[in-house]
Amino acid sequence: MLDKDTRLSKTLSYWLRHRPDAAGLVLDEQGWADVGAVVAALARSRTQAGLDRLRTMIDRNDKQRFELSPDGQQVRARQGHSVAVALDWPSLVPPDLLYHGTVGRNLDAILREGLRAMRRHHVHLSPDAETARRVGARRGIPVVLGVRARELHACGELFFLTANNVWLVGAVPPQFIEAVDPLLGS
Repeated sequence: MLDKDTRLSKTLSYWLRHRPDAAGLVLDEQGWADVGAVVAALARSRTQAGLDRLRTMIDRNDKQRFELSPDGQQVRARQGHSVAVALDWPSLVPPDLLYHGTVGRNLDAILREGLRAMRRHHVHLSPDAETARRVGARRGIPVVLGVRARELHACGELFFLTANNVWLVGAVPPQFIEAVDPLLGS
């Protein structure tokens, strides 16, 4: 059984990333929703979370998936959207190597086709192999892929860095995937 914060985080992820309409929410072009509307939607869904609990969960969320606007009146998911949003993350030159966590059953397709955003707007990359391993472990036995990010950037691909240190890129062709290291012991 999920703890209350995990359940709240999953509910907010669903609403703020994928289905705002399921909660009667409206996202602006940058993905922001009115905090009062989110609290009201939580009450309608019988999720026991008022404003204080919502703010506490956002502050304590280990992955920092959500953020409040500076005035505290709006909330949004930082990345991972399948709905149309235009997030305002800065485009930056990435480090030489970034990492992507996945599971073995995806490996053949990734090595053949590269990393694709699938139902999201971007491929998510981690700054270190251990974070990528944790991401991959959510779906099974993790496999960590190394991505030659700076080289891909030099070929014209834009990289964005979110406030919670997730690197975003449109796609990673297979020739930029450097290492497959399921044990992190290279």
